[in-house]
Amino acid sequence: MTGMGLLGARIICILIGYVFGMIQTAVFYGRLKGIDIRKVGSGNAGTTNTLRVLGPKAGGIVLFGDMLKCMAAIFVTYLIFGRSNPDYSILFMTYTFAGAVLGHDFPFFLKFKGGKGIACTAGYTIYLSIRYNVLFLIMGIISFFLPFNLFHIVSVCSMFYYVLLLATIIIYGQMGLFFAPQGALVEVYIIVAFLTVLAIYQHRGNIKKLLNGQERKTYIFKKNKVD
Repeated sequence: MTGMGLLGARIICILIGYVFGMIQTAVFYGRLKGIDIRKVGSGNAGTTNTLRVLGPKAGGIVLFGDMLKCMAAIFVTYLIFGRSNPDYSILFMTYTFAGAVLGHDFPFFLKFKGGKGIACTAGYTIYLSIRYNVLFLIMGIISFFLPFNLFHIVSVCSMFYYVLLLATIIIYGQMGLFFAPQGALVEVYIIVAFLTVLAIYQHRGNIKKLLNGQERKTYIFKKNKVD
């Protein structure tokens, strides 16, 4: 694929990811239940707020939906670009993932007010596990649920998960296991680093509450407090 072809593929991957990312599972599910999820609880259109407001079943549905939309977007761009350009598969996958997170976090039809992109990131992690190595899924489960079982603070788990995902991708890539050119790998590292910073920025309110000792705990099967 030529340089111009790669540029066009990058843009298309981001756009496809963004379109899929705008499928706001929490908002749509909330409307089925007669509420606007962005006006209750923390106001975040994601799994955690849905779990707190509507319970574990609703939280599970939203988590699955947000993971699935990212995976579906990646599969579409794989069929378009990755299958015929396997050396750049990880690059196309990561640009699509970035688009999905941006679409989820900043959907234009909802005045750019969405979620925080963690469930989309879980979808990317699962796809990495399917395409490359189950190590990514194991890393994701341990990095999120170990601190969750210790502290029950989702914001801490989410940020810890993102940082470890970035580290795992860099280590795996530098070992040559993505089978991609070094230049493409550097782009992947930069994109995931950007999304890590974005995830931390999206949790800035949670960080402030953590520093003030006011961050709420979340439980999967135990009743959660709702603002």
